[in-house]
Amino acid sequence: MPREQGRKVVATNRKARHDYTIEDTYEAGMVLYGTEVKSLRMGRASLVDGYAYIDNGEIWLDAVHIPEYTEGTWTNHATRRKRKLLLHKEQILKISHRIRDGGYTLVPLQIYFNDGKAKVELAIAKGKREYDKRQTLRERQDTREAQRAMGTQRNLGD
Repeated sequence: MPREQGRKVVATNRKARHDYTIEDTYEAGMVLYGTEVKSLRMGRASLVDGYAYIDNGEIWLDAVHIPEYTEGTWTNHATRRKRKLLLHKEQILKISHRIRDGGYTLVPLQIYFNDGKAKVELAIAKGKREYDKRQTLRERQDTREAQRAMGTQRNLGD
């Protein structure tokens, strides 16, 4: 049986980029049960309300919903359990110092398979205020309108 190659995205936290200013990202491995991996391979997961935190020098992912595997029996997993994340000690120390300095939090951005291994993309992020969100939406809308105007300009010139 050939191994999977490349990156297959399972779940994306699209709201995170709207609610937070992303400062830095890290790729972390996840400690999972067999039925969780099977459920993820079916493309079923939700990062809504998910967050990560550091406890005793270890990083944990909490409130991420991985539904029960339909073919599982009594060995099935709890859907919203704490999951340990795997990072190098230096990375964990760097993240903990950034978070301890204040204003920053750990947010999961994506769950994906990288060469057959389940990974989560974590971001060190700072929460946006309401006016920051409006300004970001306005900038995005302005660039979209500019692109649209440039596209119609090209079409008229042909």
